Amino acid sequence: MATADTAAPAPTPVQLLLQRINELTQRQKIAAAAAIAIAIAMLVGVWLWTRQPEYAVLFSNLEERDGGNIVTALQQQNVPYRFSPGGNAILVPANQVHDVRLRLAAQGLPKGGLVGFELMENQKLGVSQFHEQVNFQRALEGELARTIQSISSVASARVHLAIPKQSGFLRDEQKPTASVMVNLHPGRTMDAAQVAGIVHLVASSVPQLANDRVSVIDQNGNLLTSRSDPLRNAGLDATQLNYVREVENSYIRRIETILTPLVGGDNFKAQVTADVDFNQVEETAETFKPNPSPDQAIRSQQTSEQSVREPAAQGVPGALTNQPPVPATAPITSPNVPGGGTGAGGTANGNRAATINYELDRTVQHTKQSVGQVKRLSVAIVVNQRTETLPNGQTRQVALSDDEVNRITSLVREAMGFSQKRGDTLNVSSAQFAAAKEEGPAAVPIWKDPEIQEIGKEVLKYVVILVALAFVYFGVIRPLIRSVAPEKAEGPEAGREPGAEGEEEVLVSLSHGAAERTFDHKLAEAKELAKTDPKVIANLIKEWMGTNEEGKK
Repeated sequence: MATADTAAPAPTPVQLLLQRINELTQRQKIAAAAAIAIAIAMLVGVWLWTRQPEYAVLFSNLEERDGGNIVTALQQQNVPYRFSPGGNAILVPANQVHDVRLRLAAQGLPKGGLVGFELMENQKLGVSQFHEQVNFQRALEGELARTIQSISSVASARVHLAIPKQSGFLRDEQKPTASVMVNLHPGRTMDAAQVAGIVHLVASSVPQLANDRVSVIDQNGNLLTSRSDPLRNAGLDATQLNYVREVENSYIRRIETILTPLVGGDNFKAQVTADVDFNQVEETAETFKPNPSPDQAIRSQQTSEQSVREPAAQGVPGALTNQPPVPATAPITSPNVPGGGTGAGGTANGNRAATINYELDRTVQHTKQSVGQVKRLSVAIVVNQRTETLPNGQTRQVALSDDEVNRITSLVREAMGFSQKRGDTLNVSSAQFAAAKEEGPAAVPIWKDPEIQEIGKEVLKYVVILVALAFVYFGVIRPLIRSVAPEKAEGPEAGREPGAEGEEEVLVSLSHGAAERTFDHKLAEAKELAKTDPKVIANLIKEWMGTNEEGKK
């Protein structure tokens, strides 16, 4: 038996693919190329759509005029831009922020809504004095506004100065005034110290401007200065209200400290109302005792004693006795004899006066009452009922007994410093607390939740990518592969060898246990195959002999 020739090697898949492509018509090739181009364009478009550039803030909180000029410049430079959700910022691609800022700065943008002393740098020759004064005032207002804007709670500020013209007559002289309008950041406020700082800053920057001539208002029109506030002029301000709250909270903390170990922190509520006196009272009193004691100290004493002796009538009663007396001569006196009389016909008159000044019993008292004294306290306490467990395991709420309420009342009286003279009141009661309801924020629809919206956008982006890929694969690539790639034989013809045209292909297959069968079994199967299908055996012998269907070798 002759040796059979080696069969030709089977073509590779690439060769088969090229062969099928060459077999396509020119129209089919153009259609396939167009489909591939469309698929690539769709993939690139989806990729670019999903990879939007990251935007960053270019400028924020701009004036309307500056914003319009910047947008016009960006359009001229073909720079993509967006606005922030609030509309107060302009966004550009993050990789172009610095470049765009430098180019806009070269054009003088943004100019800013406020001008400072740089306004004086462009003074022209021949400007009038009035124009110079107006420019100086504008520059001063702008510089003050810029300084005020540096405060953390101030978003923007405007300063208006009313500076009167100087006059040579003191009687007609007018003092300057100033008004400041501040726009605060949302959720922020200014305390009294910050307002006073703004007032002092403006007053110190303008000559002859007093602090009481500066007014400060916020964006809501609320007057922040105290010049026109009658309550502040009366001495009532937020500091006093804060002090009252602190006093009340201190008493509440005392009550909580004493009751928490007894009934628990969640089983009672306490409220305190304090009447605080903020009046400033000064008293000066001077008192004298109406009836001084006899043994009181003598401050000064003065005694005066006078004695006069008159002569008795002399001569014969009649006309001569009515004559004027003769000139007086110094009489010769002699000491009085004790026990003696005043002399014949003489009369003695005496006068004695004494003045005694005692030390005054005077009391001078100066009293200055302290500010913020507690005049009266009102305390209300409600205690939750006790929970009692029944024999069957159930629970019920039981009100506190009178002894328990009295004990709590006594403890609270001592903790708060109860004063009957001051008029304090205390009320302790027992009641069942209502079940606390957890009230959360209003439920937001799931489609309005920002987190869900962001997740939905991301999912939608990937869904679009998957849809585009599926369309390209099932609509373009797979049909092209089916039309170009060779078809695989299916069914019983998969094992047949290609032969000459009109010749049947023989399917040769081996059973699962063919390798394990003996030679006798194989020979018996070959004989059976020769009996049932001799044509197969004939074709096999032809292949062995290397002859074709015509008998040629």
